[in-house]
Amino acid sequence: MANVPWHEEVIYFVQQLANLLPDYEIACEHEHSNCLLLAHHKFKVDGEWWTWIDYERFQELIQEYEESGGTENFSAMDYMAKTPTWATFGARERGFDPSDTRFQRKNKTKDISGC
Repeated sequence: MANVPWHEEVIYFVQQLANLLPDYEIACEHEHSNCLLLAHHKFKVDGEWWTWIDYERFQELIQEYEESGGTENFSAMDYMAKTPTWATFGARERGFDPSDTRFQRKNKTKDISGC
């Protein structure tokens, strides 16, 4: 754990990476997992992110694909689902589902010295 970066450090790194990728932007975060999602702009529809998966629709599409012998194609655009606002980057919840119980870290001392 001593070598795991703080979430703010991960955000800084990913922002720098996003600046190098013109078709991508930070879409989601989950502070507890210390991760961010860089998503292609095609998943931002009318200013809202659609980075989640509609699993029922995905299963339907897989079945249609298999039944057609591979002639029925589909893409992620066909089974994307709207990202909940609490999961989007910059949301007050920082990726925590408000219906889940959140446990706060007891030691908030931040040491990034690397020593």
